[in-house]
Amino acid sequence: MLGIAASALLFGMMVLTFFDVVGRYLVLIFAGLPLVSHADEHVTMDFIDRILPQRFARAWIRVVHAICAAIMFFLAWQVWIKANRIASYSDTTDVLRITIGPFVYFMALMIGLTGLVHVFKTFVPGAARTNQVTT
Repeated sequence: MLGIAASALLFGMMVLTFFDVVGRYLVLIFAGLPLVSHADEHVTMDFIDRILPQRFARAWIRVVHAICAAIMFFLAWQVWIKANRIASYSDTTDVLRITIGPFVYFMALMIGLTGLVHVFKTFVPGAARTNQVTT
């Protein structure tokens, strides 16, 4: 009876850990990345903005968004290649045998969507953030 109880508790902990890891890494990081980019909620360092004139600051922000878009598209392309490789090997998790490929494709799509957000911000600049914390 104790063996069954211990097995049930261990299985419950394993399931809880699985959903914790999947939720944390896929939902919060990759699904949240386009949202954070769209809302301009990244950690920022405004020491360059303070020394540039306002007209150059706007151009600088557009250039940075274009660079971020290029980097995101490159990363999405590389992650997509990795997803193809993982899917071709039919890789699965060790214990539950869940296919990994669809998760990696999801990650590539979210990175690509983040690149699109930065392209949008390159050509359609938003209002300046007013909730910045200055030190």
